[in-house]
Amino acid sequence: MLVLAFPDSLPQASALAQALAVDVQAIEVHAFPDGESRLRLPPELPSRVVLMRSLDQPNTKLVELLLAAGTARELGARHLSLVAPYLCYMRQDIAFQPGEAVSQRHVGGFLAGLFDAVITVDPHLHRVSRLQEAVPAHTALALSAAPLMGQFLAARETRPLLLGPDEESGQWVAAVAAAAGLDWLVAGKTRSGDREVSIALPAADYSGREVVLVDDIASTGHTLAQAARALFAAGAARVDVLVTHALFVGDALQQLRAAGIGDIWSSDSVTHPSNAFGLAPALAEALRAEPPK
Repeated sequence: MLVLAFPDSLPQASALAQALAVDVQAIEVHAFPDGESRLRLPPELPSRVVLMRSLDQPNTKLVELLLAAGTARELGARHLSLVAPYLCYMRQDIAFQPGEAVSQRHVGGFLAGLFDAVITVDPHLHRVSRLQEAVPAHTALALSAAPLMGQFLAARETRPLLLGPDEESGQWVAAVAAAAGLDWLVAGKTRSGDREVSIALPAADYSGREVVLVDDIASTGHTLAQAARALFAAGAARVDVLVTHALFVGDALQQLRAAGIGDIWSSDSVTHPSNAFGLAPALAEALRAEPPK
């Protein structure tokens, strides 16, 4: 087995290769002035290749995956796995307006056509219960970061209350709370636009409490910021944030700091200064257990 990595995922790929006790090599990428990419892979590849790349800021990355996967097969790869700790385009699983592209279906089909296996972590699935429905590859595995997140919180001295900022976060906060042995609640959210949300806290005594907001993705940060403001208004003494995927687009971090949020922790699914724990152990275990095609 060989782990191949794009330059932006090389630290995570190196950790994965170390966990698997295999070699890692980087794919050379050159960007032409017109925006096209030139890729160079190792000239000879083993029969089993793992290509690692997180798919935040995905549009150029998807084209480069197409080039990398096709070239890897030409160079000897017979079983090709994609490890994408963050998997893009999973949120739109229906057409909300006539004529809208159902991006989950098309991107999932695209990836399934390139790879024998697709492994990701905490994909943002709504009306789909299994990753295989969204990515119909021979093997499609959706891992949970909850055990690692729970271990991270359990190692700290404090015993915070965990809060999911909206109903969709319920599955994650419950799993993290179970792994850490902590109490948890879920707030309600009403969205009136991409950046306009209101949060309704569940009935509880928040006075003097330390609260950790738990979610799968932090993108614009508005939901987390509004939840923090509601918690402070209800008497919370401290609010921190723990997420799997630290997208933090635009001024998201400034929004969170302005809302009074203290520490921000994330997995290394997306490279970010908030990364507090790595996913390599879980990813390596999944690859070792991956059934052959």
